[in-house]
Amino acid sequence: MTDEPEFDLGPVPHRPPIATELVERLIAAQFPEWAALPVRPVDTPGWDNRTFHLGDDMLVRLPSAGEYAGAVAKEQRWLPVLARQVPLPIPAPLGEGLPTADYPHPWSVYRWLDGEPAATAKVEDTGAFAVAVADFLLALQRVDAADGPPPGLHNWYRGGPLRTYDAMMRSAAADLPDGAALLDHWEAALAARWTGKPVWFHGDVAPGNLLVRDGRLSAVIDFGTCGVGDPACDLVIAWTFLPPAGRRLFRERLAVDPATWQRGRGWALWKAAVTNDRPVLDALLADD
Repeated sequence: MTDEPEFDLGPVPHRPPIATELVERLIAAQFPEWAALPVRPVDTPGWDNRTFHLGDDMLVRLPSAGEYAGAVAKEQRWLPVLARQVPLPIPAPLGEGLPTADYPHPWSVYRWLDGEPAATAKVEDTGAFAVAVADFLLALQRVDAADGPPPGLHNWYRGGPLRTYDAMMRSAAADLPDGAALLDHWEAALAARWTGKPVWFHGDVAPGNLLVRDGRLSAVIDFGTCGVGDPACDLVIAWTFLPPAGRRLFRERLAVDPATWQRGRGWALWKAAVTNDRPVLDALLADD
């Protein structure tokens, strides 16, 4: 039994394709001052959003389904507030697009941030990188959380209880050869209850959302799952990207208590299990 709230994630959203021509029409109709700029899709398509270059210095970001559209107003409202208080560049909203008959969701135009995702970039010093990520998260957590968005469908309940993903985790573990061991770690994460004060979190601190220039962390992008709640979800990068020495530095810099670290491991475990990410699962099982 648990007194944690239970949330229904619902079915996997249907995500129809978004054509370049549609984006061109949206820009021409709602931002005619940019209508002459070329539109082209980015190299790596996202899941929650489809992103397109707009000229050389801007991007257009469109939710891929209605279930993801709730993040638009949140980002428009809060990213300018957060940007003033974190040590690295984050996306700056330049305009908010309205739904139309052809595209029924709100959407955004942002300033383009240069950098290569850490997933493919060469990081010169993973220890320094780990400390830089931790310092960014510490600054984010210091931002006044009053009136900030609590966990909800807008961010798929990041910052809320891990138990929201319990059924999904158990289903994934049933198909994995070391599922029993993974569930032992999962149970430990569920038992590590959060009793802290809600703080700001990013919600998806993944290698694809950390930009690198000259071998160093240069910007943090994609705040669609940000919110105010339990920051343990932001610890996932410790296992998905950082080597053991960097992981230790990351934990020390954040001064993370054992229960929060255990919940962070749970978030990483869930994501790795449902995607069958073997290297991350092995890292989690080895990191006792």
